Amino acid sequence: MAEAPGLRRRIPSVDALLRSEPGRRASASLGRPLVKHALQGVLEEVRAMAVRGAAPPEDDVILARAIGMADRAATGLVPVINATGVVLHTGLGRAPLPDAAAAAAARAGRSYGDLEVDRETGRRGKRTTRAESMLTALTGAEAALVVNNGAAALMLALAALARRKDVLVSRGELIEIGGEFRIPDILAASGARLVEVGTTNKTRLSDYRAALSSTTGLVLKVHPSNYRVVGFAATPPAADLAAVAHTAGVPFLYDLGSGLLERFHGVPEDEPAATTALADGADLVCFSGDKLLGGPQAGILVGKGDLVERLRRNPIARAVRVDKMQVAALESVLAAYATGKQGDLPVWRMLRESGDDVKRRAQRLAATLDGDLSGAHVRPSEAVVGGGSMPGYGIPSWAVEVECPEPPSLAARLRTGRPSVFCRVKEKAVVFDVRTVRDDEIPHLARAVWYALEGDDVPD
Repeated sequence: MAEAPGLRRRIPSVDALLRSEPGRRASASLGRPLVKHALQGVLEEVRAMAVRGAAPPEDDVILARAIGMADRAATGLVPVINATGVVLHTGLGRAPLPDAAAAAAARAGRSYGDLEVDRETGRRGKRTTRAESMLTALTGAEAALVVNNGAAALMLALAALARRKDVLVSRGELIEIGGEFRIPDILAASGARLVEVGTTNKTRLSDYRAALSSTTGLVLKVHPSNYRVVGFAATPPAADLAAVAHTAGVPFLYDLGSGLLERFHGVPEDEPAATTALADGADLVCFSGDKLLGGPQAGILVGKGDLVERLRRNPIARAVRVDKMQVAALESVLAAYATGKQGDLPVWRMLRESGDDVKRRAQRLAATLDGDLSGAHVRPSEAVVGGGSMPGYGIPSWAVEVECPEPPSLAARLRTGRPSVFCRVKEKAVVFDVRTVRDDEIPHLARAVWYALEGDDVPD
């Protein structure tokens, strides 16, 4: 459709809107640069609509949209109630920290600390010394290194140990780890050369032996922590793969992905732990800190001392180092493992909580809602680990289903309300799986549901 005559002339300028009374008030409270940037974005959309023949909205509508965008940007991260039943929800920040770890991060952020100073000698030290000391004690590894995230840990290991060399990887392990980051891309960025071994569903030990050459720098095993290959499928055990790598005189790196530190009762047998991988002969093991470990975002490497030292000396190590708040939170979480209190971490509390306790919480939510509305029912549910961990592993749970005529619209109001609530949507109901809802969040969740059904904001 052609642009109607004069439509673009009816579109106000950025300066005119900023000079208006609402524009001045918004600039005073949110900052003129932020409001101006939002207005530019909204007006660009309005101009594009005018080209297609659509009349521009009124000035106050344009301003309202821009001010809303600026307000959301200025507000920053907003706490949400996770009623999806996804324990490690990547979009919602994966593992929630225990109170002690959150407090440690806050203390580190608001004051000076002995981040890179040895207090006894006064000399400069390493920022991750304490965390790495606990990691070696907990895993039995010779050394450890902590970086910013799991992908960074893998890339650093590849760059330090196999740059311009071949890295053998099973075709069935060339995974995408989220956000369209793929193992072949990380290999390419590190400067290593990918050599695909075996087939998608079956890779044998003989395939690795046949692929070994004088240019091989590393054998890499990647745990497919976000999917499962089932049926006519097989891959060599880590211990056998380690033996092949060691016979050839090259390191064996095992990327665990989801980062189970040690085996727990109830964890699927095919979910490897760092301690097991090391016992099976892996020279280096890498995994994430904010998944099954239950800590902050981090990439953790444990293994042989000489290999870890090569990683530590690589220039990329500084580019991917952790900040002081990550360090403080990780130290606190590792201390919980060291003192046998890992069951108190929020992730493991949610994963291991009894069905009866979850059901009682669902009944409490339903009873709270029952006085205000009809159609709230307690139903069996299935939670999942999420975050690229334990795919296909469902956790029996309980949920409250609230019937409504337009579930997607209600879910949208809940997401944008105060408090923000994320839930699941069915054809004729919204579903609140309470395995991922804390006891103290139930009253707030009930209020949010009530006000969302009424179409009102929850009062502060």
